[in-house]
Amino acid sequence: MNQATVLIISDDAEFPRALTSFWQTQPEAPSFTLMTGDLCRNLDPDQFDLAVVASVEPRWLVSVLQGLELAGNPVLLISERDGCSPREAQPGVIVVRKHEAWVESLALVAREALRRRDALTRAYRAEAANLALQRQATLGRYMLEMRHSLNNALTSVLGNSELLLLDPGALPAAAGSQTETIRNMALRMHEILQRFSSLEKELSVLEKQAEQDKRSKSHVAAAGL
Repeated sequence: MNQATVLIISDDAEFPRALTSFWQTQPEAPSFTLMTGDLCRNLDPDQFDLAVVASVEPRWLVSVLQGLELAGNPVLLISERDGCSPREAQPGVIVVRKHEAWVESLALVAREALRRRDALTRAYRAEAANLALQRQATLGRYMLEMRHSLNNALTSVLGNSELLLLDPGALPAAAGSQTETIRNMALRMHEILQRFSSLEKELSVLEKQAEQDKRSKSHVAAAGL
């Protein structure tokens, strides 16, 4: 995981000082961005990975939490009392009770929240990559199913163009040049299809080899039991 950025939102200057002083002595210390409650506007979720809110004036707290909710990143809210009020109980907000060892507890919860966010990010990326592979596989299957029909159409185009070019005098000069272009492009498309068929065979051989290796490993593992 790359170095995370923690956004600290507080109207108490002592809070971020105490938090950053402790956190910077810990492994995998994040970078910090400091902000007061009245300046918390139009937050860019790409500029921070986790937000810590503490000692924000009540008149700013609702708008701060709403802005963080829109950003979608995890939020740790330091509370002076047990539980949380309805305005604090928003999705993505983790309430941490402020007690004697609150700094250590906050750092621990924050590390776990960042690990969870990193895991979710990797899962979303893997899902997106899987969807892209599925789309490509669908296109590949379509090409496999249609290559014979396309090859037959190209054979017809190529054969007729060759017949026309056998009698150059039967065509105007411009038409002869265009017919030759059609033939050349048909030949190029035919070469692409041939390469596609060759690639299919190569992948089939690799797939069979992988399956054989898998069976061999299974037999070795079974023999070792």
